[in-house]
Amino acid sequence: MKHILQKFLACGLVAFSAFQVAAQSTPQEEDYYKIITIPTPEGILLEVGGVATLPDGRIALSTRRGDVWVIENATMAEGSSGSSPIFTLFASGLHEPLGLLWHEGSLYAAQRGELTKLTDKNGDGKADAYETVYAWPLSGHYHEYSFGPKLAPDGNFFVTGNVAFGDEEWWRGESRVPYRGWTMKIHPDGTLEPWATGMRSPCGLGMIDGELFYDDNQGDWQGTGSIYHLTKGSFTGHPAGLRWTNLPGSPVKLTTEQLYAKFDPRQFKREGQYVKPENVVDETPAYLYQVKKEFPETRMPAVMLPHGVLGISNSEIVSDDTQGKFGPFAGQLFVGDQGQSKIMRVVMEKVNGEFQGVAFDFKSSFQSGVLRMNWGHDGSMFVGETNRGWGSAGTTNSGLQRLVWTGKVPMEMYTVHAKPDGFEIEFTQPVDKKLAEDLSSYRGRSFIYKYHAVYGSPTVNEEKLDIKGVKVSDDGLKVRLQLANLRQYYLHEINVGGIRTQSGVPVLHATAYYTLNSIPEGAKLPAAEWSTKRTGPTPVKAPVKAATTTKTTAAASAKVPTYAEIEPLLVKNTCTACHQPNKRQVGPAFADVAKRKYSNERIVQLIYNPEPKNWPEHETPMAPMPQVPKGEALKIASWINSLRPADRD
Repeated sequence: MKHILQKFLACGLVAFSAFQVAAQSTPQEEDYYKIITIPTPEGILLEVGGVATLPDGRIALSTRRGDVWVIENATMAEGSSGSSPIFTLFASGLHEPLGLLWHEGSLYAAQRGELTKLTDKNGDGKADAYETVYAWPLSGHYHEYSFGPKLAPDGNFFVTGNVAFGDEEWWRGESRVPYRGWTMKIHPDGTLEPWATGMRSPCGLGMIDGELFYDDNQGDWQGTGSIYHLTKGSFTGHPAGLRWTNLPGSPVKLTTEQLYAKFDPRQFKREGQYVKPENVVDETPAYLYQVKKEFPETRMPAVMLPHGVLGISNSEIVSDDTQGKFGPFAGQLFVGDQGQSKIMRVVMEKVNGEFQGVAFDFKSSFQSGVLRMNWGHDGSMFVGETNRGWGSAGTTNSGLQRLVWTGKVPMEMYTVHAKPDGFEIEFTQPVDKKLAEDLSSYRGRSFIYKYHAVYGSPTVNEEKLDIKGVKVSDDGLKVRLQLANLRQYYLHEINVGGIRTQSGVPVLHATAYYTLNSIPEGAKLPAAEWSTKRTGPTPVKAPVKAATTTKTTAAASAKVPTYAEIEPLLVKNTCTACHQPNKRQVGPAFADVAKRKYSNERIVQLIYNPEPKNWPEHETPMAPMPQVPKGEALKIASWINSLRPADRD
């Protein structure tokens, strides 16, 4: 890995010649990675559910409408020289295939109710054999999506199954038939091997160095989206699939009754009707690590993806195996997000025998929800997109785009490693040592999510990182931070906004999110090696939720802020992840909220405890946000209500 980074470091020093004069322009994502839209012939609606690369370089797509297309010349963009992309219908009539795999001369697709093998036996470019490898039951609920397959090293296939939702308890994920909420290992001979359970909405699968990983979406019992290492017999937190652990061959022995005896499902009725559980602000919550202490088969997330920051509905996981064609991140992981229409970058390491790691933002502004990714032979990334039924950022409902490296190396945190006394950050370019040795260049916090039956979780137990010292490597590529308050199982947010290259270029994505499942053992650096210089003000050690007095509350609501004034609060509190001022995104536009004529206080109430039933046309419920300070919430509410059209007679 190191020789690859050194190769790109040399290239990057040349590539950055355009940035020699600091502050003349701020580097943008587009300077390093370009999005190219593949033109779609008239009458074809892709709504991509699966992407596979064929041995001859053609790209195969499965769509949510049940078609499989094969594209020739897919690397030729509209208006470029050479042949235009040619679409051929390879198969049709499938039931919402949300994954596609090429293996030994056939395409394999996970339909809602079966793994299907598609083969072109006579060589005419169309499938003439549709073979069921294995079929699993369906209840008919709309949310019973199936994802995959991924090929295991032993030649078997992995598929995951979404949960349904309750009829009366419409908010609660449930497994109506086997194996909803499970990962299934399917053998080519048509037999099933139950693999693991605890899944809620396991949209993203990844086979990384022969190991199976998947990401789950935020929802009930899932405080935020996360990536899990999925070994046989794992339980990843959602209780719905435990209903089937009594079936023959189940590697999970934990039962629903055992889990609920320790962790309250909050399932009760009032006046004969079930009551939807809401977030309780002043409570002593449960956490997933406590579940693991009670039930060792519980698998902690290797990497948590903070909701609203690094996605809201995570999808495909792919490893960069392009050997440098895609840039300086060879071997690292890329994770899509359907709701925010973007891609994140993830690096994992093993500490004390378990995976953990760091996540960064990488590339945003795709035209629709990023559901599937795969590599072209030229090293570009093909990105399959859809938003139907789910909602996403972007300008279209679906499509296929390519992400292409421009050849320039961005100034980024290449990776972050956990250390016994803090973290070591590795950069793609040497840092300005004067800035890097200044503690004022860094800030951060740690926090965690609740384990409860409520849809999603606020960030809780927030604490500022107490950064005591810093050491910069001689080559300027590594910075080691000494922290006085590392917390096991917590997500550690590290911001390096004060760092610049030696020529003044800032870090493109200045925040890292490290999931610290285990603190490494080993010697700590001696005090003499740390720099403790701080040119900026010493951080004030104040509680995250400052007390809000009646005076400040009144002041917050007295003056209506402008958008320029309110935007930093919207970004800070992740409101812009799902809402835009005048356009529907994942959630309603702020202007549409204003039309409801809620009072400022009522909007604050709904920020803290949303009521998704008020917006049935939006498929993704809003998570509770009690961590938003009351004064800021009132400012946001005041600004929202300023968008209300003037009443007319």
